[in-house]
Amino acid sequence: MATVPIEQAPPAGTLVVKRHSAVVRLAHWLNALAMVFLIGTGLNIFNAHPMLYWGEYGATADADRRWLSIAAAGRKGGPYGYVEIGSLRVETTGVLGLSTGANGQLQALGFPGWATFPSYRDLGTARNWHFFWAWVLILNGLLYLGHGLVSGHIRRDILPRLKELAPANVLHDIARHARLDFPKGEEARRYHVLQKLAYGGMVLVLVPLVIFTGLGMSPGMNAAWPWLLELFGGRASARSLHFVAMALIVGFIVVHLLMVLLAGPINGIRAMVTGKLRIARESLT
Repeated sequence: MATVPIEQAPPAGTLVVKRHSAVVRLAHWLNALAMVFLIGTGLNIFNAHPMLYWGEYGATADADRRWLSIAAAGRKGGPYGYVEIGSLRVETTGVLGLSTGANGQLQALGFPGWATFPSYRDLGTARNWHFFWAWVLILNGLLYLGHGLVSGHIRRDILPRLKELAPANVLHDIARHARLDFPKGEEARRYHVLQKLAYGGMVLVLVPLVIFTGLGMSPGMNAAWPWLLELFGGRASARSLHFVAMALIVGFIVVHLLMVLLAGPINGIRAMVTGKLRIARESLT
């Protein structure tokens, strides 16, 4: 009886090259899973007090220190949800501040249930899951950084070279992405400057920032590392920076997934699963 191959051979004229090491692939998928739970549980925790402040502390009465609020208010036509940043207020009924709950009724809630984990208000469960996945993220990050430094992955693939940061080169890469002209052939073997800046900003700036601001909000960590709160300007400022870093990470994820879909999801996802990327042989130089 004929056997079915596990993976079909690449079409004629296609070259298979190694793109991602096993450690990078493992770290990528662990990081993706951790982020899903950290964002969902984080939004559930945020809903306990959907306001942000600058300074050492912040509470409902500290309007002078508040810079963001997601809430609901009443008016003649009925309640409405809104997002307020400084003096700017934008109505967001149905999504933020006031949304439809599982029972079909409107509920005053910062982020809707479909965006949180658990989907209902449960601060204790959300905190427990948040802390668990936070440590997964930290340990996974240490594994990735250690491997990246030893193997040269960070120096070779993540940190842009000085000549790549030339304005003309950056603008050229922006123009190519705007035209959806993605690298092909030999160019597809390596990351280009926008990819390096995005990935470097994610793994070397945003993830460390979200980790250290999270640690800064922990009373236990404050006792061990009191300088953390001083570094961020207080617990309220650390919470604000934690939220901003999370929002930027969400933005990165959305753009990253969009680019994967536009550039060819099958080849991209297969490369992150098997480590091998398929490149059209005729476009190689």
